[in-house]
Formats: sequence, structure tokens, C-alpha cells
Amino acid sequence: MKKPSGAAADSTSGAPWFFLAPALILIGIFFFLPVLAALVLSLTDFDIYAVGDVGNTRFVWFRNYTRLVSHPLFWTALQNTFYFALVGGPLTLAASLGAALLVNARLTRFKGFFRTIYFIPFVTTLVAVAIVWRYLYHPQYGLLNYALSVFGIGPIDWLGNPKWAMPAIILMAVWKNFGYNMLIFIAGLQEIPEELYESARIDGAGALRQFRSITLPMLSPTLVFVAVITMIGYFQLFAEPYVMTQGGPLRATTSMVLLMYEEGFRWWRMGYAASIAFVLFLIILTATLLQLRLQKREAV
Repeated sequence: MKKPSGAAADSTSGAPWFFLAPALILIGIFFFLPVLAALVLSLTDFDIYAVGDVGNTRFVWFRNYTRLVSHPLFWTALQNTFYFALVGGPLTLAASLGAALLVNARLTRFKGFFRTIYFIPFVTTLVAVAIVWRYLYHPQYGLLNYALSVFGIGPIDWLGNPKWAMPAIILMAVWKNFGYNMLIFIAGLQEIPEELYESARIDGAGALRQFRSITLPMLSPTLVFVAVITMIGYFQLFAEPYVMTQGGPLRATTSMVLLMYEEGFRWWRMGYAASIAFVLFLIILTATLLQLRLQKREAV
């Protein structure tokens, strides 16, 4: 085959960058630039006085971060955020995968109907869902406590008890988000060749053995993708505690984003709030890279 001349090669080598340039520009404007701006803002004492006059802003360098790590409320919010992500994330993945397996089963009828029903909570406005669940959790008139009373269990103050407030929010978040992940899992399940299951059944493998030896290995790329996007979303916990508990009781549901909101838009300490945002960004980035690294190690 005749190789292209030097001029032709130079003209074609720049073609990919020409098509990638719009996306790269948008990513730079809406991702890298805000991250850099948040970093710069976190090194200042930008507050309500600086809103009126930017000249009142001073660089305090890492004073916001040293103040952050010495503040007990920051560690409480960090603990609550990890609690929500590390407990709610796996529960959401398990519920999503279980629903996907049930809906994708060969004997399941009305698959489209069940997919729609399970997906509706995800497309419903989060604030509306949180308000409805707040009434479901009502200590006297809530449906959940009424169901528990049938089994002789007394009423529980779900959102007023520090012990139960975060589990209540996790339960609501799992119900709200599992439908989206379910559709992704269904797409991954449909890519697995049916011949593998037929061979396994001929060899006498049961349903559990097929799941462990075929479904999970073949579904691992999809599982990693769903785990990463779920983890990223759950580390940004905000609307659920903001609507349902306002961070209480006793700061049991105060998350990193809720603390950032309070510091930035309630007390107008924007520089301090930016330091919280950048710490959260580093946590999410580290967790994402760690998950991808583990996936590559398992693949090898």
C-alpha cells in the first residue's frame, strides 16, 4: 500500500483535534476553569464584605484548610458523607442489580412495564420525593410506622432520632436512584451471550453458579461504571438532608455539600466554603481513581 505523502499526512493528523476541540474547550471552560477558580478562592478570605468590594479580599493561603481540619463540624460532615456513600452506594448497586436480573429474566412478562415503573422514581423531582418521604416517616401518621405497628413494633421517630435519621435518608435515596442503575445493568446483561448460560446449564451449573461464574465477570465493566457514578453522586449529598432534616438532628445528617452551602450562602464565608468544595473534589477524585485502579488490577 502506498503511504501518504508528507503534506497529506500533516493535513490528516490535525483532523481529530479539529473535531475534539469543541468538546475540549467546553470541558476546559466548565470543568477545569471552575476547579482552578475554586482553588484560588479557597486561598482567600472572600466573604460578604468582598461581595460589595473585591478589594476587601485578601489571600490567606492555607489558613482556611487549617481552620477546616480543626473544626469538629467538618469531621462530622465528612463522617456523615462517607456513611451515606459507603452504605447507600452498595445498597443501591445491590437493589439495581437485583431488579435488573428479575426484569431481564426470560420468564418475566411485561418487561417494559416494570422498567417504566422502576425508572419513574429517578425522573421524579428530588425535592418532591423528599417531601413525600418526610410524610411517610411521620412518627404518628406515617405509613412506615403504621406498617411496623402491624408487627407489634412501636413508632420510630425516623427523622428526629440521630440514630435513625441517616438510615432513613439512605433508604429513600436507594428507592430514588436504583431505577437508573437498573437500566444500565439491563443493557449490560443483554450483551452477555446466551450460549454461555446454555453451556453452563448443560454442565449442570445452577443459577447461583451461573451468576458467580458468568454474570458477574461479564458484567464487571458495567458494574465499575455504575459504582463510580453512584459514588460520585452520593458524595454530593445535599437535597435529601436539606429538605428532610436541615442537617439535623444534632448534625446527624449534615453532609459536606450541606456544610459548604451553609458556610457559603448562609454565613457568606465564600473562601471557607470553597476550601470545603475543593476537599470534596479531591476525595471524589481519589475514590474514582482508586476504583478504576482496582478494576484494572482485577482485569490483569
